[in-house]
Amino acid sequence: MEPGRAARHPPKRRVPRMADPHPLFDDTSAVGPGPPRAYGAPVAAAAAAAPTAPSPFPAPAAFLSEPVSSLAAAYGSSLASQGRDIVDRNLDRFIPVGRLKYYFAVDTVYVGKKLGLLLFPFLHQDWQVRYQQDAPVAPRFDVNAPDLYIPVMAFITYILVAGLALGTQSRFSPDSLGLEASSALGWLLLELVAVLLCLYLLSISTDLSTMELLAMAGYKYVGMIIGLLSGLLFGRPGYYVVLSWCCFSIFIFMIRTLRLKLLSEAAAEGVPVRGARNQLRMYLTMGIAAVQPLGMYGLTRHLLP
Repeated sequence: MEPGRAARHPPKRRVPRMADPHPLFDDTSAVGPGPPRAYGAPVAAAAAAAPTAPSPFPAPAAFLSEPVSSLAAAYGSSLASQGRDIVDRNLDRFIPVGRLKYYFAVDTVYVGKKLGLLLFPFLHQDWQVRYQQDAPVAPRFDVNAPDLYIPVMAFITYILVAGLALGTQSRFSPDSLGLEASSALGWLLLELVAVLLCLYLLSISTDLSTMELLAMAGYKYVGMIIGLLSGLLFGRPGYYVVLSWCCFSIFIFMIRTLRLKLLSEAAAEGVPVRGARNQLRMYLTMGIAAVQPLGMYGLTRHLLP
């Protein structure tokens, strides 16, 4: 190239290109090694950083679960209350739970006095049941009041003593023990039904409740236990002597207790002392008292060798 031509045409300078303010694609030519930037990352970061306004509507799960759970809880509580009312109504119809509390209102002093009264009734003078505001006082305040604590405990103890008597003779088995329990319970229920039937057929009005009749019929298990224990300790002679005394005692106890319930009400109703209806009351009293020794002997004689 000629020197003069080079002077006339100086070399062109390269003017740097200005960056496009709105590029279609990012320039990655000068980016060094490193994790690539995701498309739209600035927009997502800005959206994440922006505060979110609370939604005026609840989430679908919460909207569906809260009414269903509250409705189920209300429905369950309603069913429970209805079931409790039905059970209480039907239970009170057949089993007077409120009255049962009265027959179990005893203490240690009452139990000791009542056992002494069952074994030595001729030493007792006042057989009248005390009342307070037209209602009998609790058994723990009056030894003449009937209770169910002693009959229930005596029944359970009789079954245990019967098992002991069978065990001493190598005759014990679960079946035999169950047979003794069912026999004693069957005799008790049969006696109760017979007395109620007699009262109904003879049209005898009395304030004797079913619970009181059940309590009086259950007192004979006390004498049965004492007779069995005497037989285990002293043999057949001791059994007959002690059981005879217990039978005599329960007979006197039943006569003096039922006489106030049946004969005194007849006098209050104006029934003549020697009238036919009063004679029926006397015969019924004697019959109930006479059945007790028969049951005591029949339920215990086979338990001894």
